[in-house]
Amino acid sequence: MSSIQRYHVGPRLSEIVVHNNTVYLAGQVAESLEKTVRGQADEVLAAIDRLLGEVGSDKQKLLSVTIYLADMADYDAMNEAWSEWVSSGNTPARATVEARLADPRYKVEMSVTAAL
Repeated sequence: MSSIQRYHVGPRLSEIVVHNNTVYLAGQVAESLEKTVRGQADEVLAAIDRLLGEVGSDKQKLLSVTIYLADMADYDAMNEAWSEWVSSGNTPARATVEARLADPRYKVEMSVTAAL
């Protein structure tokens, strides 16, 4: 039987769950909601780096990322941040969709799965 480790456990979600050498992050959003989509994307990507690092993983081990945009018109601005951040040669499987996010001030949310 394999163990499940949960980090930053709250009443509705855990920020990180590790199982079978796989890391699952809760959807990450910016805390600074007045920022542009580029600013929010940069903040989200920094949070992903920090959370993966907490459990001994990093962006070179990304397996899958789903990006939710409040407005698909922001696709290019989000991709500028993504392209500067993502590890060349280690790009994950990725989907980008337009979605109504939990707070109308959120412009981008990212959900990540990575290897340890």
